[in-house]
Amino acid sequence: MRFAFTYPIITHPCDPGLASPQGVTAVARAAEAAGFGAMGFTDHPAPTQRWLDAGGHDSLDPFVAMGFAAAHTRTIRFIPNIVVLPYRNPFVVAKSGATLDLLSGGRFTLAVGVGYLKGEFAALGVDFEERTALVDESLDVIRAIWTGDDVSFQGRHFNARGITAHPRPAARPPIWIGGNTGKARQRVATGGDGWAPFAAPAGLARTARTAAMDSLEALGAGIDDLKRRCDEADRDWSAIDICFSNLAGGRVGYHDFEPAAYLDGLAQLAEVGVSWVQVALPGDSLAHAIEAIEHFGDAVIAKS
Repeated sequence: MRFAFTYPIITHPCDPGLASPQGVTAVARAAEAAGFGAMGFTDHPAPTQRWLDAGGHDSLDPFVAMGFAAAHTRTIRFIPNIVVLPYRNPFVVAKSGATLDLLSGGRFTLAVGVGYLKGEFAALGVDFEERTALVDESLDVIRAIWTGDDVSFQGRHFNARGITAHPRPAARPPIWIGGNTGKARQRVATGGDGWAPFAAPAGLARTARTAAMDSLEALGAGIDDLKRRCDEADRDWSAIDICFSNLAGGRVGYHDFEPAAYLDGLAQLAEVGVSWVQVALPGDSLAHAIEAIEHFGDAVIAKS
């Protein structure tokens, strides 16, 4: 079992200590020392004020922030949570990812999703109704340009002829697919390296335009569906990473956190096939985030 976290900018306005070079460096180094396997950043380049007022959060650019953190670490992996793939041209995503992977020494995983905020799509000039088709075409482009030269692609949204983008990664970075739906699992089965659903009760699921997933039973049903789809695609499902949150043990960094219960929850996640656990950290201050990272390392990572 390996552990990942999303950089804890989780409010608007965010804590200024976390939105600083010193904060990113301190959190990344503390996480690496604590034994975390990966960290990432969210992707909200143009959120609406309405969304922020309704509980949304500020953000750093994920590729810039991951590159900065990579320069101050040596072993931790970088897995964004998540890159909203329709927001960017796939050739640009491929170049950003290849550069990050090369300069970090092969420590990048591209985790992508469809996105759900209509206002953000509008601000970026992207057709919201075309987002699923954009994801599928973009994934084809990224895989092709990361592994081949003189690449030509003709699709509904992107047309390219004879493209060669060097330097390429030494090995193609893994691609994880975010989302709780059957469509997300199908993308995993037909070419993804990981599935990254997120804990979502019915209300949040409606807001995020995805399927509800708020129990171990719901996760298990999704994994069973993924296995079936992998069998149909003649793929070995056991080679696919699955990342999910631990619903047991309370909130990391707060008084209700119970390491023993959390460890029991990890065992249950492992039984259904989870290989990575997404850990939520407090975002009220830089000091609180680092304290939570260190405590989690001692109480959970060292004993798991």
